Amino acid sequence: MSKKLRTRNHKVVLNRSAGGDAGITFFLVLLGAFMFLPMIYAVMQSLKPLDELWVFPPRFYVVNPTLKNFGDLLRLMSTSWVPFSRYIFNTILISVVGTGGNLILSSLAAYALAKIKFPGREFFFQTIVLSLMFNSTVTSICNFIVMTALGWVDSYLAIIVPTFASTMGLYLMKQFMESSVSDAVLESARLDGASEFRTFLTIAMPMVKPAWLTLIVYSFQGLWNSGTSIYIYSEELKTFNYAISQILSGGIVRAGAGAASTVVMMIVPIAVFVITQSNIIETMGSSGMKD
Repeated sequence: MSKKLRTRNHKVVLNRSAGGDAGITFFLVLLGAFMFLPMIYAVMQSLKPLDELWVFPPRFYVVNPTLKNFGDLLRLMSTSWVPFSRYIFNTILISVVGTGGNLILSSLAAYALAKIKFPGREFFFQTIVLSLMFNSTVTSICNFIVMTALGWVDSYLAIIVPTFASTMGLYLMKQFMESSVSDAVLESARLDGASEFRTFLTIAMPMVKPAWLTLIVYSFQGLWNSGTSIYIYSEELKTFNYAISQILSGGIVRAGAGAASTVVMMIVPIAVFVITQSNIIETMGSSGMKD
């Protein structure tokens, strides 16, 4: 005689009320607005005439908005003996090439450390983790000696090549590949005859797209905002951020142009972040998950 199994229908009970959801949403919106305040303040500062810039205590809002600061910035840029287009070109070149090289080398090294077993793998990874403890200022003297020995001082290579070896990007990619790229999928590709490089390029990289887009944003932002360098002496090789610092050194009469330049410097990193924000959020959300 067969027994009938007793089943019970369970209903999903929501522990959070609609009022609780509204409260959390309001709190998140308020927190987001608070974090957005510095950018709003920078825009307000760029629209203030000179007399409002030096009001004490400083005001968050602008009473008589003007675009004169941006006009002064363009005028100062046009009177420089080195064209500002040259500074912008240097910044774009360093940011794009440095970010691309960092992405390629970090991804290749991360794939090898995460998915290829070879002697000394753990030692290399622990060395990479240890290197994260050292600030670039600490290693600047050693780097300068190396650049001098290679003959790269006062050239683009002195700024671009060291960014290729950013261990932060390597650590991020390695950890994400370990958690997101399945060994079974890679093994299937190898059995089908795919080379190791093709497996990396067509299978592993698309699976960690959020991670390398996040790496692009962080690397590009750091290079875009880089100022003066101890390796560069020639004026025609310096970056846009350096030119802005020269403007600010002109005294209080250039405070308006300096405020306008701050907004100009913010535009490109913000645009890059807005384009890739969904993938960055996915990376942050996935970083704490385990199988």
